[in-house]
Amino acid sequence: MAIRTRVGQGFDIHRFVDGPSDRVLVLGGVKFPGETPLAGHSDADVIAHAAADALLGAASLGDIGMHFPDTDPQWAGANSLTLLAHVAKIVRDAGYEIGNVDCSVVCEKPKIAPHREAMQKLLSQAAGATITVKGRRAEGLGALGREEGIACWAVAVIERTQA
Repeated sequence: MAIRTRVGQGFDIHRFVDGPSDRVLVLGGVKFPGETPLAGHSDADVIAHAAADALLGAASLGDIGMHFPDTDPQWAGANSLTLLAHVAKIVRDAGYEIGNVDCSVVCEKPKIAPHREAMQKLLSQAAGATITVKGRRAEGLGALGREEGIACWAVAVIERTQA
């Protein structure tokens, strides 16, 4: 009997931009004007990236870098919610239904809790399934604790719908 339920883990990390930038910090599709933005080829939304990576891993479809390489100019500045929606379609087209994705964001700032509902709504709309977000602090430990960047871990559950 084939395994119907699959689980995938995703991870993403981006450093903050050094110096002045015209970029805006984006987390879970929510913009944070005035906060130091993250460096990256796309909009550097670590939450959307980790969620997409978890979905791809659960379906054994590679990783986000394989599908959206940072060497491809077409993805420069891309909206990561669009990338997540594309990944959700790839997963569904491969014969899976998305159960849920749970994301843990690690950062000292900005505070995640006041924006959690908006993030969850935007991410869930993009994926067509429930995505939850939790904020965690690194308590001053390591690069994340020194506010050098933001990381996100995600776990996805999918169910086989086709043989």
